[in-house]
Amino acid sequence: MLHALSADPATWRYGYELGQQVGLKAGSLYPILMRLCDRGLLAARWETDPPQGRPARHLYRLTGTGARLAEEWAASQPRTRPAGAARRRGQLRDAW
Repeated sequence: MLHALSADPATWRYGYELGQQVGLKAGSLYPILMRLCDRGLLAARWETDPPQGRPARHLYRLTGTGARLAEEWAASQPRTRPAGAARRRGQLRDAW
């Protein structure tokens, strides 16, 4: 999850969008997002100006601590094959 957010840590992202990117359904995704917020790795806020007729959504982005942790984790990972190679063989691409 932090890996997905670290691509652009200053950008606020919707939970649904993150779930699609990392392949998690809401029942798994939102508890993870809440734990990351509780641990100070994510900031959360309500959307301020939703389009008329749609309720406001929660937005998430990395905190400074979360961005540093994501950078440290990425630096510790071996870069021996292209990013999609592990996924094509049915293995996890990364831990986050």
